[in-house]
Amino acid sequence: MATVTTDSIGSPLVLHFGPAINRFTEDELFEFCQRNRDLRIERTHSGDLIIRPPSGGETGRSNSGLNYQLVAWNERVRQGEVFDSSTGFRLPGGPLRSPDAAWVALDRWRALTRAQRKKFPPLAPDLVVEIRSETDSLRPLRAKMHEYIECGVRLGWLIDPMARRVEVYRPGKKPQTLKAPRTVSGDPVLPGFVLQLERIWSD
Repeated sequence: MATVTTDSIGSPLVLHFGPAINRFTEDELFEFCQRNRDLRIERTHSGDLIIRPPSGGETGRSNSGLNYQLVAWNERVRQGEVFDSSTGFRLPGGPLRSPDAAWVALDRWRALTRAQRKKFPPLAPDLVVEIRSETDSLRPLRAKMHEYIECGVRLGWLIDPMARRVEVYRPGKKPQTLKAPRTVSGDPVLPGFVLQLERIWSD
């Protein structure tokens, strides 16, 4: 049978599926997500589903500021594609993840078929960004960042607006913690991109 856990009000629901239950196929999972568009749904390596409610105002504001800067830079350089938190990526090994923002190099995006682009793209983005909300625990967020890197992500940012801290993740390196930075650079993965953090920090 499946069990449900949650830490507190506003925290994501986690559906734990026992080994006897048939898990979603890729097509079934895509259909399930399409029928529940107001929810942000992810799947772990073990097949558990993580279901998140819509974001609160502060998180939505931070996400919008982040994506605006990524899109503005990308429109100038035209080297890739930018994705918001509504996009699910099917990572190597089976996890389905929806980072708050992601960027994929243009050659990798164009290598996908039209059918692959329409559903959950089967690749690890070059950049992923997660913004911590007040109901998010750091431990699972950090575990997710390590998972991204293990699956092929080249650069990851875990942004904590409450603590005004950014953790930078790269393959083969220990996470780097930046305390109250004004900016963070995307070089060399995103050449010339500098994220301005003033609009992302909580007041």
